[in-house]
Amino acid sequence: MKKLVTSAALCAAALLSAQIDLSSTRFGITAGGTYSRVSHAHNPSGPLYGAYAGFLALIPVDSNDQFYIQPEVEYLGAGESGKDKDAKNAVGYNAVYANNYISVPIYFKGYFSEAESEFFALAGPKFNFLISQKVTDAPLRYTIEGDPATGINGKAASFNFAVGVGLGYSYRRKLEITGRYDFGLSNTYKGLMNEVASDPNITKNKSEQVLSLGLSYIFQ
Repeated sequence: MKKLVTSAALCAAALLSAQIDLSSTRFGITAGGTYSRVSHAHNPSGPLYGAYAGFLALIPVDSNDQFYIQPEVEYLGAGESGKDKDAKNAVGYNAVYANNYISVPIYFKGYFSEAESEFFALAGPKFNFLISQKVTDAPLRYTIEGDPATGINGKAASFNFAVGVGLGYSYRRKLEITGRYDFGLSNTYKGLMNEVASDPNITKNKSEQVLSLGLSYIFQ
């Protein structure tokens, strides 16, 4: 069974690579706003608003101007804050846990038809590499051993893996608006799992989730 799956995957990869037309690759720029949260992390836990900006390539994988691979390289601002609407005036309400990444998503993108102006959908993996983290107004935390937590409160992992999906609209295959949702599959804050807390969620995976809305311009 394993050999069958491996063979099927290799055949699919070979077929896909045979259809890729690198000579027709177009390039573009993209930017937008982000709304992010981290599940089972800090308490209180609320959203953080940020931004993303970067570059993209649009690589055809068929001859009908309908299916593409769209790799990107972008700055991505994510993380969370303490601004839980049910925890106003609580210790940690004004905390900010800002994570700054170089993000490399690789999307498979499909337009709903061959029309110049058309809706499209995209999906694919995202590889996020932490370049900096800024934590402000965070409360003092303690480890299970009773010692104050060392380093940054909730030190973010240097690498974060996510799966992204999106839906958008393209005007003449140049100006595009895209809404995306990224679901983190890796543990953003492993260190928080060693802290003292009455919350039973403390031992659960700290998944970073990002909603974004942005504009892209693809050069001819």
